[in-house]
Amino acid sequence: MEKNILIVEDDQFLRELIGQKLVTKGYNIIEAEDGRKAIKEIKKEKLDLILLDLILPDIDGFEVLAQIKGDPTLSKIPVIILSNLGQKDDIEKGLKMGANDYLIKAQFTPEEVVEKIKVILK
Repeated sequence: MEKNILIVEDDQFLRELIGQKLVTKGYNIIEAEDGRKAIKEIKKEKLDLILLDLILPDIDGFEVLAQIKGDPTLSKIPVIILSNLGQKDDIEKGLKMGANDYLIKAQFTPEEVVEKIKVILK
């Protein structure tokens, strides 16, 4: 059965790059370019995993994560943060808030991101 993955990323190029990589691996992709749209999609779709950027227009990724983890019907959805924020404080905050993993964009290729997703969805 196809897994639904929401990519929350305001950089269109990166969103499409990761999206295409996931589609070739058989995943179904839903995209959101900002926090507000992300929250709408999270409530509307049945998601298996969320790939979440932190620096977003409208509502930032930490707030999106707080809303996901604060809602018992959504809190079980795994979240991988994919961000340029590489400070130890940001990473610790994201993981403490309930993210399953925290990837710094500059350090991971789309292929490696897909590998992380596979591990979490097993």
